[in-house]
Amino acid sequence: MRLPFMSMFMTSPFEGIQEHAEKVKECAWAFQQAIECHISKRCQNFEELRNEVVRLESEADAIKRRIRGHLPIGTLMPVSKFQLFRYLREQDGVLDSVEDVLDWISYRSEAQIPPEVEKEFLLLVDSVIEPIEELSKMVREAREYFRTYNEKQRVRVKEIIRTLRRQEHEADKLEHTIKKSAFHLSIDAVTVFHTVRLAEIIGSIADHAENAGDMMRAMLAR
Repeated sequence: MRLPFMSMFMTSPFEGIQEHAEKVKECAWAFQQAIECHISKRCQNFEELRNEVVRLESEADAIKRRIRGHLPIGTLMPVSKFQLFRYLREQDGVLDSVEDVLDWISYRSEAQIPPEVEKEFLLLVDSVIEPIEELSKMVREAREYFRTYNEKQRVRVKEIIRTLRRQEHEADKLEHTIKKSAFHLSIDAVTVFHTVRLAEIIGSIADHAENAGDMMRAMLAR
């Protein structure tokens, strides 16, 4: 049985993980605005919003490097370094996918999303923003759990993990709908490919969020 007082002798890495999660959430808001700007066809701020995402991603990278570089060797921690770094990699993967989406759009910035699937794309973006917000909540609750080892706190973290899985499933369904629709539109082959790939990259945001949840579950089971 793990005792709460043991946390007095452990270095908690979750302060930095929480800071990184908050930066991921901040980046997601800028990402959502950039996508809405691109779809609106009247917005002139896409590149400005894209640069904001790049700036925030750079700040998150600095936090990630600080976490990796400042874990004391030989100090007891509530989780293993291997699990911690696996978790951080997936949380950081959310940022990488967000940046990849905007880069992919910029390659054909003059080509808009086909009007027939605009609504579905907006829904898909909403469906991947939700799990990003859940990540921040999950880390906050997990940080408290590893401080107290309170069973009720552990249950709350597991509930968030189940929510992440459900949200990823909803994002998968929207991604499938867009990809299926794209092949039935009267558009050129390049636009079909660009549309399908865009849906896949957006969908990968939720995949990384779910993977982060799976890694958190592994840490809870330690």
